[in-house]
Amino acid sequence: MTDALTELRTVEAVAGQTLRREFTLWSAFSFAFAFLSTIVALYGIFGLSITTAGPGFWWSIPLVFGGQLLNALVFSELVSRWPLEGSIYQWTRRLIGPGTGWFAGWVYLATLTVAMAMAMAMATVALGAAGFLANAVGANVTGGQQALVAIGVLAIGTLVNIAGSRALRVVMTCSIVAETLGNIGLGVLLLFHRHHGLGVLSQTSGSGGYLTGPFLLAMSFLGFSFVGFESAGSIAEEVHRPKHNLPKAIIFSLAVVALLVGFAGLSLILAIPDLAAVLSGKVADPVYATLTSELGSAYARFAEVLFAIAFLAGFLALQTSASRVLWAYSRDHALPFPATLPRLSERQKQPVPALLIATVIGALKIGASQQTPKFYQLMLNFSAAGFFAAYLFPLTGRLAHRVGLLRVVAVGADLASAGWSSAQGGVRRDPVGSRCPAPGSPRQ
Repeated sequence: MTDALTELRTVEAVAGQTLRREFTLWSAFSFAFAFLSTIVALYGIFGLSITTAGPGFWWSIPLVFGGQLLNALVFSELVSRWPLEGSIYQWTRRLIGPGTGWFAGWVYLATLTVAMAMAMAMATVALGAAGFLANAVGANVTGGQQALVAIGVLAIGTLVNIAGSRALRVVMTCSIVAETLGNIGLGVLLLFHRHHGLGVLSQTSGSGGYLTGPFLLAMSFLGFSFVGFESAGSIAEEVHRPKHNLPKAIIFSLAVVALLVGFAGLSLILAIPDLAAVLSGKVADPVYATLTSELGSAYARFAEVLFAIAFLAGFLALQTSASRVLWAYSRDHALPFPATLPRLSERQKQPVPALLIATVIGALKIGASQQTPKFYQLMLNFSAAGFFAAYLFPLTGRLAHRVGLLRVVAVGADLASAGWSSAQGGVRRDPVGSRCPAPGSPRQ
């Protein structure tokens, strides 16, 4: 049986590009943790969720976590078998075949960078950071000014990424500190200022309780909160002992984020002083309003600084993951400009062209946000839907191995992708081979 690391050496020999292995288990965990981000996960969608479904939206947190934990267990198995840069693209390509892998790569890239969701996810995080930064300094900014601040966040994040993995690791560590203080520290303080009992969690919008559209819609918002745990696999070729460390990073990051989101969300709901005003939409930012009312403006502004740090780190993780998927895809000559996109910087070995492309698309989406009403809400929905659609590819592939449908799915996908190969004037290069078996099964 051919080992996955032998495959990796084959890829590197063909492509002539090698990334530096500078990430440890802690670094991989920090990366996935920042991508998930408890602050981005909760405070970015808290106002939308509670005004949509009421305080009862909190119960969607354990429900979404339970479903995502099942996905994370499958992805942990796959990343231990194929620790290659590109995560979902690489796993699908080897589970089912290059055709389906090609489609999975495009869906994931659409989510992360190209058509809508990654640019939307990056814009979502950057816009959120801009709002928190404005609150932190006590400024009232217009939508256009907030967009300019968000583009500044994009630019700063790009410079940090280009600087190399050391700068990225420092920001990720700062993010964990900010997340811990922002969730546990503030959560404990808010428990001493609670205005409601646990019974408030039974209140939901609509007459049908938890089976109504508002609750399901709030659950879709929470879906955005629990995506990104697979991002540790996107930097697999930069992690020491990836087959050992990456599965732990995926599971631990998801579990820790779920615990922190559940605790912080509960503390915040119980501390809201005027729940009726929040549910009616009269309070534009219930997080900042509650912190200011219960802890004072000094604590609230300190919290906004922590939130801005976490949002910036979340954006960096999103951008890094997107650039690595772009780089892995282009290394296999599955994207245009195969001579340019896979290039790494001479000193830091960073995929600078891929980073710049991801940044430009994010900036364009931020500009589009000024032309569309409720664009922030649209970005959340599209981002969550894009991630879940991308997850279906490797999950379906793994299931296909179990029930014996692999050959049918793979042949159909390969035929469908043949049109793209013909349009390129030849056959796509496949440096590693067409298809790999399921984990634990022998190669053909």
